[in-house]
Amino acid sequence: MSDLRFDGKVAIVTGAGGGLGKQHALELARRGAKVVINDLGGAMDGSGGNSAAAEAVVAEIKAFGGEAIANGASVTDDVGVANMVKQTMDTWGRIDILIANAGILRDKSFSKMEIADFDAVMAVHLMGTVKPTKAVWEIMKAQNYGRIVVTTSSTGLYGNFGQANYGAAKLSLVGFMNTMKIEGGKNNIRINAISPVAATRMTENLMPPQMLDALKPEYVTPGVIYLVSEDAPTGAILTAGAGVFALARLYETEGVFLGHGGFTAEDVAANWTKISDPTGQQHYEQGGGQTQKFMRKLSGG
Repeated sequence: MSDLRFDGKVAIVTGAGGGLGKQHALELARRGAKVVINDLGGAMDGSGGNSAAAEAVVAEIKAFGGEAIANGASVTDDVGVANMVKQTMDTWGRIDILIANAGILRDKSFSKMEIADFDAVMAVHLMGTVKPTKAVWEIMKAQNYGRIVVTTSSTGLYGNFGQANYGAAKLSLVGFMNTMKIEGGKNNIRINAISPVAATRMTENLMPPQMLDALKPEYVTPGVIYLVSEDAPTGAILTAGAGVFALARLYETEGVFLGHGGFTAEDVAANWTKISDPTGQQHYEQGGGQTQKFMRKLSGG
């Protein structure tokens, strides 16, 4: 297989001042892409901000002969996101890749979590992905080319104590991706999700020291590079960490038809073993697949 190259391609990577985003940006630049290093430079909880981190990554890319510019916009700010896209178009005239990586943490048990902690995390992870995607969408449609990666998490897919806000935000991105893969298909816009496990400043206090070396951010990046390549899939949830890669999927069981009426909660309880039986379960590429199954079972299929 030939090397994956991005010569002539322009990429925006949010949250690229450190950790995963930095590694994604560096590798894209090494492979020929022109890269916008977006980073607010704030604390893990989203407070504060400066451009030093983004500028440092730009300097690193230029040192090995790559092309990059820094941008310090918050992904939650409409004007800032619009200016980031304008800056990119003014500089290079196109946008081929968006990697939405920016994130914050405000971990607490749900009992202790304030609504403000929910609002802040949802704003950065969900809307901080939606807003840049919206800003580049028409550009990608006009080009008939686009590659987008959203960043989900095992917390969103499976749950984790103390991260109700983070989990809700991260799983919402899968729902967003599932519709955008359909809407972008005719214009060759492919959108995928990465679910990383990596030692970054967001996770360094959550893991024992002996695990951190095995979970370097650069061990996730090869998966992301593939997801934004010419031959990328679309609608995939790629889990990655410590050199391990796997695909996460939602499945629905075949289920049971309980009749046209008159069935009760007790009937659901009595049939729970059949309802939950994984035999014949399916992954649907869009919501209509579920409806088709309901109609098939209704007609006796």
